[in-house]
Amino acid sequence: MSPGPPCPQVGGGGGRGHPHVPCAPQFILPHSRGSSHGQSRITRSAYPRVPYARMMPDSFHLWQRLEAEAGTSLYRRTGLVVLGPAGNPELEGCRRSLRAGEVLDATALAQRFPGLRLHAGEVAVWDGTGGVLFADRALRAVQDVFRRHGGTLRDGEKVLRVDPGTALTVTTTAGVYRAPRLIIAAGAWTGALVAPLGLHLPLQPLRIDVCYWREKEPRSPGTGRAGPCFMAMGLPRAPHGIYGLPALEYPGLVKVCYHHGSPADPEERDRVPLGAPHPDIALLSSFISSYLPGLEPRPAVVETCLYTNTPDGDFILDKHPKFGNIIIGAGFSGHGFKLAPVVGKLLCELSLGEEPSHSTAPFAITRFPGVLRAAL
Repeated sequence: MSPGPPCPQVGGGGGRGHPHVPCAPQFILPHSRGSSHGQSRITRSAYPRVPYARMMPDSFHLWQRLEAEAGTSLYRRTGLVVLGPAGNPELEGCRRSLRAGEVLDATALAQRFPGLRLHAGEVAVWDGTGGVLFADRALRAVQDVFRRHGGTLRDGEKVLRVDPGTALTVTTTAGVYRAPRLIIAAGAWTGALVAPLGLHLPLQPLRIDVCYWREKEPRSPGTGRAGPCFMAMGLPRAPHGIYGLPALEYPGLVKVCYHHGSPADPEERDRVPLGAPHPDIALLSSFISSYLPGLEPRPAVVETCLYTNTPDGDFILDKHPKFGNIIIGAGFSGHGFKLAPVVGKLLCELSLGEEPSHSTAPFAITRFPGVLRAAL
């Protein structure tokens, strides 16, 4: 297959690394201004939504290929438990996605993982494929392999405008680029970037508190296995779900976060009003006291991250409805990292006019009414 002419990428969308393809993130790499920084992300097979469950085997395979090509480990298998009320539709969806997903009651869970506690009417679904992706390491590997295949990273360039046409023009703070195709994957900045192209995408950037909680009895280094990752869904006091990863980033600190946050301007994500309340941290403290008794109920470290959410929590992976040579990847809603290799492949296939390897119908722009406006 001939890759055809170069296809620039705005904001670092994935792809197969065509020669001389420029990728232009606006900040110097590595940076912590978006959604992909940090040391760890959960990966799993358990997914309540069928489209993602179908994509995950491909994603695992592509991560393994990247590991082999980069010559470094990007994944640690810890397993994952999904907690929730028995019969909860999302929990049942996760169980179905695993086909033979093992269901644990409170006694079985406590025997296997003493640090996790269930309550009356709750169960846990075990996903043995779940684990931790080393996010920072993965990004470095992607960038190294991208360069090795002839790609060019031009960090520190802010995109000022995109002029559509048969030959697209992208103007940045450092120069002007022209190409027949363009992939826009600009995270929380996507809405502002595509508005002059006549698109009003319903994207909501959210500022997320990323919290680390101290183990009351830390494990000795090098002894014992790390605990599992976990997700809690369907809990009345945490409607958006809670997730956690074992103490792999900071010694003795377990990462536990609420899968939601407060609306944020990505240009001012680090500006927190003085004395601003942290209702999400209070919610997490209550959860930890109830479900994770081996952790101190006050966070030891609080960092921040950005989600860019769509109203339905599903991705946008589609061509511009009017300009078919502009492809957009956005709205990953806090669960895109694990699927990044598949997302990159799909965006590449869309840009080349190939049949997508997975259906992109659930990710169409036109599922949202009124998105197409007159271009500015």
